[in-house]
Amino acid sequence: MALKIIWTQTAWNDLEDTADFIAKDSRHYAAAFVQEVRDAARSLTNFAERGRVVPEFNDDSIRELFIRSHRLIYKISDKTVYILGFIHGARDLWALWEKERRQH
Repeated sequence: MALKIIWTQTAWNDLEDTADFIAKDSRHYAAAFVQEVRDAARSLTNFAERGRVVPEFNDDSIRELFIRSHRLIYKISDKTVYILGFIHGARDLWALWEKERRQH
């Protein structure tokens, strides 16, 4: 059974911020990168457990896919995959989550 994908507003903002940053150098590359991220997220409808468990949270339902140097962080529920965040891999995930009071 295919799962539904829902982007949280925070995750969508993360992706837009990343695209805006990339677009300063290349609008074409920014659009291609966004497409790559969205394709990866869509692939979770059938293969949600393919991502690794996020080590900072130690919760089997919270996983991540690496897309180039970024982490697509998502939570699996019974019928839905919630995209929680999209952050650069060099950032301190736990500190970011605490600072912004993000839910996981």
